[in-house]
Amino acid sequence: MAAENHLEVLQDLQHDLVALASSQLLNIERLWLNLEANIDAFRRLLDKPARNEPSRLRVLSGTIEFDEEQYAINDEFQEETMQLAEALELDEVESARLLYLGKVLALSYLNRPPLQCAVFHFHNTRDVLLQCLRLVLKQSQTVECEEEIRGVLLQLVTLVLETRDGPARNGSLYVRKCMQEMTKCEKWVQLIMDRVQRSLILGQPQDPVFTEMMEFQMGSLHRQHESLATIIALLIKGGYAADEDFYHTIEHMRTIDRWGEMTLHYVPILTSLTSQYGSSEGSANLRESRRINSRIMEGRDSQVWALPNLQAAMTTWWLAEYNGWYFDQPTGSPLEGVDLEAEAQSRSDGFFRALRDGAFQFTLSVISQCKPNDWYNPVKTGLTRSLLGDAPIPSIESATMTKDFQELVMEQFENFTTAFITNMPDTLRRFKTEEDDQRRRILSGIPANLQNGTAENSGHLERFLLIMSYAYENRPEAAEAFWSDSESNLYGFLQWASRRQSTPCISAFCEFFRAISTGQECSVAAQRFLLDENTVSSSRHRRSISLSWTQIFDELDFYASRIKDNPVAALPPNPAGGTKAKNIDIEEPESPVMLECYLRLIGHLCSQSQEIRVWILSHQTFRVVDTLFALSVSTMPARVRACVYHVIQALLIEKDIDLGYYMWTALDHWASSTYPQSLQTLGGYRSVRIPNAAVAGEDFTFETVASSYEEADAFVSMLLTLVSPSANTARLNDGLQFPEQLGLSYRIPGIEPYIDLALGKVFADLVPHLGDPLKTRILSLNVVSFIMECLTSFNEDLILIANESKGSIEESMRSSSLSAYTRFHPFNRTMEWLFNDRVITVLFALTHQNNLEVSRSTSGSPLILVLLRSIELMSLVMRLQSTYLDIVRPFIKANPAGRGQLVLNPSLVSFEDSVSTNLHIVVDLALYCGSGHPDLVCASLELLKKLCTSRKLNALQTSTLGSRITGNRLVSILLQHEDLEPIRISFKEALAFDSRELDSGALAESYRVKLSMLDFLNVALSLSPEKPNVAHILLGFDCVGNSLTIKNDGLFAEGLSLFHAILDIVIEYPDSVEDTMLAWSMTLKRKGLEILRTLWKSSLTSTQTLVQLRERDFLSNVWMRQSPINQGTRWNGVSIRDGNFLFNEDSVEAFDGFLGQRGILLELASTELRLLFIEEASERKAGIMSMFLSSIVIQDRGEPTMNIFDLLDFLEIDVIDKLSRPDTRYLSNFDHTIGRDLAPDGSILAYNISLIQELLELQHNNLLRNGRITDPTTEGEFNMEAQNILLYFSGENSSRRLMRTRLATLVSWIDLATLVMEDNDVNTAVRSAFHLQALQTLSPKLELYASQNKPEAIIIAKFAQTLLAQLDAHNPIVSKSGGPIHESTTRTSNEGRQSNSFLPSNPVNGRVGDVASDRLFHLFKISLRTIQDPDCDEILREAVYNICFRYLAIDNSNSNNPDATANDLQSMRAVTAEGRNLIDIVSDDGYSGGGTCRIAALLLLDALTELSIKEKSNYIVEALTKTNFLVVLVESIRHIPQELGESATGDIHALIAYYETKFSLLLTISQSRLGATQVMNAGLFSSIRISGLFSTDLDLGLDIDNPQATQKYYQLLLALLRIVVAVVMSRGPQNKQTINQAQGFLTEYRPLMVAIFKRQANIGGLRSGNANNNRFLVDLAGFFELLISLTGFLEYEEERDTQRSQRGVFT
Repeated sequence: MAAENHLEVLQDLQHDLVALASSQLLNIERLWLNLEANIDAFRRLLDKPARNEPSRLRVLSGTIEFDEEQYAINDEFQEETMQLAEALELDEVESARLLYLGKVLALSYLNRPPLQCAVFHFHNTRDVLLQCLRLVLKQSQTVECEEEIRGVLLQLVTLVLETRDGPARNGSLYVRKCMQEMTKCEKWVQLIMDRVQRSLILGQPQDPVFTEMMEFQMGSLHRQHESLATIIALLIKGGYAADEDFYHTIEHMRTIDRWGEMTLHYVPILTSLTSQYGSSEGSANLRESRRINSRIMEGRDSQVWALPNLQAAMTTWWLAEYNGWYFDQPTGSPLEGVDLEAEAQSRSDGFFRALRDGAFQFTLSVISQCKPNDWYNPVKTGLTRSLLGDAPIPSIESATMTKDFQELVMEQFENFTTAFITNMPDTLRRFKTEEDDQRRRILSGIPANLQNGTAENSGHLERFLLIMSYAYENRPEAAEAFWSDSESNLYGFLQWASRRQSTPCISAFCEFFRAISTGQECSVAAQRFLLDENTVSSSRHRRSISLSWTQIFDELDFYASRIKDNPVAALPPNPAGGTKAKNIDIEEPESPVMLECYLRLIGHLCSQSQEIRVWILSHQTFRVVDTLFALSVSTMPARVRACVYHVIQALLIEKDIDLGYYMWTALDHWASSTYPQSLQTLGGYRSVRIPNAAVAGEDFTFETVASSYEEADAFVSMLLTLVSPSANTARLNDGLQFPEQLGLSYRIPGIEPYIDLALGKVFADLVPHLGDPLKTRILSLNVVSFIMECLTSFNEDLILIANESKGSIEESMRSSSLSAYTRFHPFNRTMEWLFNDRVITVLFALTHQNNLEVSRSTSGSPLILVLLRSIELMSLVMRLQSTYLDIVRPFIKANPAGRGQLVLNPSLVSFEDSVSTNLHIVVDLALYCGSGHPDLVCASLELLKKLCTSRKLNALQTSTLGSRITGNRLVSILLQHEDLEPIRISFKEALAFDSRELDSGALAESYRVKLSMLDFLNVALSLSPEKPNVAHILLGFDCVGNSLTIKNDGLFAEGLSLFHAILDIVIEYPDSVEDTMLAWSMTLKRKGLEILRTLWKSSLTSTQTLVQLRERDFLSNVWMRQSPINQGTRWNGVSIRDGNFLFNEDSVEAFDGFLGQRGILLELASTELRLLFIEEASERKAGIMSMFLSSIVIQDRGEPTMNIFDLLDFLEIDVIDKLSRPDTRYLSNFDHTIGRDLAPDGSILAYNISLIQELLELQHNNLLRNGRITDPTTEGEFNMEAQNILLYFSGENSSRRLMRTRLATLVSWIDLATLVMEDNDVNTAVRSAFHLQALQTLSPKLELYASQNKPEAIIIAKFAQTLLAQLDAHNPIVSKSGGPIHESTTRTSNEGRQSNSFLPSNPVNGRVGDVASDRLFHLFKISLRTIQDPDCDEILREAVYNICFRYLAIDNSNSNNPDATANDLQSMRAVTAEGRNLIDIVSDDGYSGGGTCRIAALLLLDALTELSIKEKSNYIVEALTKTNFLVVLVESIRHIPQELGESATGDIHALIAYYETKFSLLLTISQSRLGATQVMNAGLFSSIRISGLFSTDLDLGLDIDNPQATQKYYQLLLALLRIVVAVVMSRGPQNKQTINQAQGFLTEYRPLMVAIFKRQANIGGLRSGNANNNRFLVDLAGFFELLISLTGFLEYEEERDTQRSQRGVFT
């Protein structure tokens, strides 16, 4: 609907305007178009049609028209429409439209009721509209904005105000319109408050929906009111208002009788009017200004405002500007005949009258209320309250002003203070004169002169200075006006105000001076001001004429010396009675505040500039550290001590280790010496015996520190800075930040007492009892930050390095030893406290905050920061607990010396045990993910990821009896929470596609949130894919027991879940913009696909996931959006040809992300295709196959999409896989082995760059100690080498990462291609083209990768083997000459299956056959060359052996082809051309190769031998003979029984297969005359005899019970018998030697032969019941018969028997 689109357009416009303000807008044209489209909306502003009778009747008629469509509405809709119209005072038809829109947009408002959604949408539209107009006006007046852009915006403003072509008064009318809208907002808020109050009075039950709706409306109306006030102020500033608007505003302000946030919104309007019409530099002339002045001054008596102090304040604002007209005594007609002196006196009297009426008190109250109150500032707050005194100053309990409004107010009050200083210097002097006079009277005991008004005027200068401090605080650009010109009025005021100050005035001036010294430039200028020697008075006065460092140091030294003279007050109450503590004699009651302000100023300046810190620490006479600790005794007020700690903290910024050691020593001395010093001064205590006075003093000091919030907070902040790594040790963290012997003289060395103070006394004891939420959050934030610093500064890698390093690392460490480092580091004690019940309770309480308050808070507020740090701390503890529990804690136990009192709970085995009793944190974290604070969202997701991957927390819980499983506890608590649906919606909204992210890319905050969310889902799902976990629930699934379901009316079923947001990310985000692949987009899409892959592969979610993917046609959508790449493709702006590509992290991320998502897409395609095969969904499968093969077959389809071979384009990009290690001099012996992450197989996955950096730092330390690095030159040389080493390992990581991903993507492609080949429904033409293109594409890659020994070669080789097997399966195969194929073969091929795609049944197919023949032969030659490559490993050789074998098998299958002889000759020539080295390598693998490689080698030799025989060539046999391989092959027969007996049962099958392959080769060799001769010469019959395989007498039975073993035995006999027969046949009957040996063979094994004949004839019933055994028996009998026939064995036996009988006859 239009309303919906309008809000979206306004939100987009607001986004662009904010980007423009921060100079981050990339698409300026879009901004202009949106602004132009909303000109009418800006003109209408908040106009809305009111309720009326015709509209009401239309609604009640039952039908209504929206966007030219008729809708029938029921009674419920009509009733809600009337309620909405009444609530918004809106036209009934518009209300109906809005209500219908509320139903449509329910998801955007977390599925709230439509009525509530409508109200929210209505106010959001108004709010965003006003924000956009405010931003337009602000940018049109911003000087920093580009002139051209400002010009366009100014023209737009004139169009909105209709002053461009209309009268100028239209601007005034628009201002008046905005004022009217402000009044409407006020009345609307009052109506809502009355309604809520009425319901409370009547005791009506509070409906949560009603309450939330009322609160939202009031909050939105306040924001709209504020925006309107800002718009009016900007319009006035821009000169679009008229003087009538001033009168109208004054009249309106006179009637306001209640001070509140809405009244405060009028302040910038009033100040803008006074600046515009009271200043001589404004838009009014003197006559108009005088007329307005008369109205204001006369109205003080005749038109008294309902808020007189506001009237008084407005009077001072006006007079400060108005006096500028008379400051230079102007002349002219308006002043003719005017008594200027009388008027000046009247203005002065009016100004002081306004002051007496509380003008400055009111101004100070307003400006302090406008400043954010998120941070507790006790000093300034106390000073402000004291200066406000008892004046009736209204306050606002819960002001929620925006930062822009606050900035506007501060800017206006800056103008006021500047005007007052410039235009009313006499009044300022009078302030000081009268206050000095009053001060003298008070100190002299003289009563104030009330008639002169001196008492009433007390504190005006201080208030003015404090107003200025608020106006300039954290605004260094504005503060530069004081320092930019030493001749300016502002600098003159600064000098004047710093002179001869009273004690109260010094405090205010210090706060003001502190405000204008923020930033490097201003702080340096302030330093010069304080160092100005001209302002220093004579030494006989303790306070100099002007504020300077000398004065400040003198004051601090004065009070420090007074403390040294009277130190007894630090004693605790004496239980036996005695002297009570005395307070230091402070001269004036304001002195403590003055000291606080001095210290705050010092701390602030030190925090701003390193130059100031160094100057103070190295001061010749002022010993700052001694003085500060002297001022921090217990007799001083707690706030003074807190300020001391803040100064020390500021001095430690960017500290080096020496300063840290010095400060720790001073601190420990101060902490331990407080109590003993008191004992030495009191005689009444000398009899008290304290075993260890230093320990008692330390305990007393810490008790004092932990007794108040201010001091505890400041002290912990100081400790935080002290434990933070020094600037010169932060890179390695190999040492302690304090001396190892700290405190050794009186206690166990280390800082354990300070940790106990922070975590025990402060965090566990003080924090829970503070009561004030703000104080609780601030103090907790500092303690949690301190804890995190203690943990993160511990370098656990040092332990790893020490355990794995060949040498000792202690020589390179800054600590004395690794043992001392581990024992004294605060990590140990801090982790121990984190297993303390009280600390855990406070920590979990900090993470449990009101989600609504969290959402409303600003990102820099204490609530958000403490919540963020607490969550980060929990994540850190879960990460480090294994180091503590497994390494550090056992070490500490083994070395008990130096251990303090145990504070942990021994029953807590891990941090998860504490989480298990606070499972509400899971819901809290999920809620925080929708808070809108990016840092908090990412931290919550990180902790949620750790919780969801904890085995202990995700274990299936059982019932109390332990007999019934009830599911995952984390899942259960999330499912039971009432906010589950809003949580799911917030996750979905956070992950929703946002086209505007394309402008900012990885810099967008929303991108960081998306990345963290996808990481969380990925990790949680991958670790528990088969069991329901939190990730499944957030994705939209519902859990029933241990299974997942989808609700019919849920978000998942409606396509509105987080799961569907992931689909949108993968589909909608582009791969590239302006021809460069985007790293951030690739990363998002890849992570989204990884989540989907986990879901579709899991049996738990595969069905639902694949159904959803089909419904969205996900595969086709993603496939169609694939982008082609090549060597010139730019990855995040860098081409892979660039030499620095591997060192560019973003470019590598882009390429890796591309490969990753390409691989997952191919996996999805394979999964879908397999599923279609199972479902036999032929129609859908045909569509998918058409997409895969879209442009393989040339058809008139228009522009084809990328087909399956196009998606292999990533192989065309060459990635450098081997980098040259840089030459080194200092790092020649650098051992990086510790920094390697190894895979299970021992290969290097990556190098740990952070660990290598630490190793380099240790090496650097070692070289320093050994004197090899002695000067900046050698230091620079080492740094250069270290940088080169880091770059090298970074490049190695990039290379290995890309190679792994590319290999995985290639495997996915091979899998899909194999499935496509196996589809029998693909037509012949497509199949033919597919095979051809596969050969054409992969053959060159195989050759390339094989020569480089890359793993891709193995993958491609195996696929080529599969391809050839597919060709062999579709017999007949390739007609290599394109000639005719035997008819019977073709007929057989066509029966039952489709003929081969290369079948040349026509001339075209004949040419296809020729091409296929060439490509197959090319593949064969590549394989032959690969075999001989010296870098080719055994796995690759096995693959290419199979390729060659398959190729030669295809040749043999085409033996009926008349032209096959030519191809056989070609193949034989190719083999011969490779030389004898080829046969040697294959022979070696055939004999000694591992696994199946030797079988593949033997198969290839078998095929080559067969080819040689066909070609009547003896090449192969001769080569095998010369390598002695034939002899080895024959002799191996002897060892068969032994090898079988020694082999494990599981290896028998592979061994038998090896024997069969070997015997097959011998059989083939034996089929040639030469081969048979060589086999005979190798000792065939002797080897058989030695093996004893034929010696078994079957009549006596086989000692084998396993029928399969018997079968294997028969197989071996048959194989050997075939070889014998082949040898006899090849040698021929004329070879008597062979015949004689064969006859001897038959004679020797006649029993076995007879037994086989018997069994084959079933004589005696010995025939086996096993059909396979019987088949082998038949074959054995047949070959024995053949051998008998060939050798004439029967005749030989008969002749032998005859000869034997003849020799035996008696003669």
